[in-house]
Amino acid sequence: MSDIKQLVQKSYDSKPTYSQIKAGLPENHAEIKTIGDLLDVNYKIVEAKEQLRQNLISMMKSGAQKYPKILGYDDDVIPSLDRAILSCHDIFLIGQIGQAKTKLVETIATNLLSPIPVIEGSITNDCPMDLPQNELISLLEGQEMDRTLPKFYVSPESAEQILDNKLDTKIKWVGGYQRYKYVLATPDISVKDLVGYIDAIKVAKKGVEMFRIDSYSPGQLLQAKHGIFCIDELPVLDPRKQVTLLSVLQEGRYTTGSYPVMFEPKTVFFATANPIDYTHSGKVIEPLYDRLKSHIHTHYPRTMEDEMSIIIQEAKTSKCVIPVFVLRTLARLVQKARSHPEINQAKGVSVRFGIHGLELLVGESERVRAIPNQTLAIPRHSDMYCLSQITKFELSEMDDTVENRSRIFEELLVDSIKETSLEYLQGVDPSVLESIKQEFTQKTLQVSQKITWNDGQMSYKNQMRHFGALNNLLDSKLEQIRDEQKNLAQRLSASHIENKNIILDDSDELKSAILEVILDGMCFTTPKIIDKKESGYAVA
Repeated sequence: MSDIKQLVQKSYDSKPTYSQIKAGLPENHAEIKTIGDLLDVNYKIVEAKEQLRQNLISMMKSGAQKYPKILGYDDDVIPSLDRAILSCHDIFLIGQIGQAKTKLVETIATNLLSPIPVIEGSITNDCPMDLPQNELISLLEGQEMDRTLPKFYVSPESAEQILDNKLDTKIKWVGGYQRYKYVLATPDISVKDLVGYIDAIKVAKKGVEMFRIDSYSPGQLLQAKHGIFCIDELPVLDPRKQVTLLSVLQEGRYTTGSYPVMFEPKTVFFATANPIDYTHSGKVIEPLYDRLKSHIHTHYPRTMEDEMSIIIQEAKTSKCVIPVFVLRTLARLVQKARSHPEINQAKGVSVRFGIHGLELLVGESERVRAIPNQTLAIPRHSDMYCLSQITKFELSEMDDTVENRSRIFEELLVDSIKETSLEYLQGVDPSVLESIKQEFTQKTLQVSQKITWNDGQMSYKNQMRHFGALNNLLDSKLEQIRDEQKNLAQRLSASHIENKNIILDDSDELKSAILEVILDGMCFTTPKIIDKKESGYAVA
């Protein structure tokens, strides 16, 4: 028996010599760089579903974060996911737009799949241990692989590498996210895109026979080998293409056309759908619907705190300070839109409304004040009217016009500002509010998006010299909001969310934003304490 044959047989037949730090991942994997190294430690690949299961169990035992940056699902979606993964199910996620369905799948791929050894340069995640013993021995001994085999193990390119480099064939450890394949179902997706095809160019260039494995170009399913394949908006895929996916779910394998080779992607299958399409008869063929074993329904954030946390986590902003009351008003605006009777709730109001909204508010505060005055960007309530440009909801009735959307947006925004502003007047002694009202008897306070605390004759600092009671209330609210910012920063930190834009380092411009809140609140009291007029705020 040759040394190569003995080495391979011993490696395949013996237990691994290594300790695992994740499912199938040797503790010393960084030192394992070639096929020879893999054979020396008797490496055994763990299938993707089993990787998810084993790694989830380890995280549950250690208390580690299973699904980092997934918020608001702790009581329902996460337990359902845990059950499905522990049961090695393929999973169907059903939810409206902007409910983190694909983000969930990405997170699972990144966090719960272990790195695996892949032959360097492979686009189909070819692990040497995908090959049967005899085939690997043949390649290591310099004999070409049988290209007419009825089953695909590794690509011809990977086989060529082993043939040329033998035990020194280089491998690299490929993580879960790199083995995650996302496909958006569109009408122009073809069966060939999914399962691959006989490449006429390869046939012409290499002179290979039409039905030899060398002529095959892999599709997206095989590119997700040993990983996760996620098809977004499955019902959009026509029935003929869904049948292709059915054979993967039913038998774990597929063929392509009349090509006489069986492919086994060994992948975990995820699909997503909108609830309307999910319940529509015929949108997903019955056998496929049945074989997606776990159907998990997602939802929008159910609490203000979750909505706020998601907005802060996902928004991409420059250096700024986000006042907690602006964030609360923005989250309130999004949640009000989700319950408004004139908005088409079947389509939903995505969390991206709030995320893009915060990004826009920071940009608006930079445009109007921060850049011209060289100050830190701190959004205010008066900046929020710019959000009309990102209102992407649809109205339910036939009169879904730009004008009607703008009207509803403004109604929702005014209601949101009103509720937040009035919260900051709760508990204020009526005598304080009466004193402030008296200060406005003969005076007007000019307010504008462009006015800052310190700059110019009409700065808020100069104007507030004439409003002693209002200034005292402003100082007390500043202390309250400092505490709120600190508490929010701590809550975000506990959820592993970056909180640098919540921490205060400029109280003057924050005062300007708080002043607007107080003034708005006094306009919304019953009866009104002050009123907003063209020249500014004056006694009601």
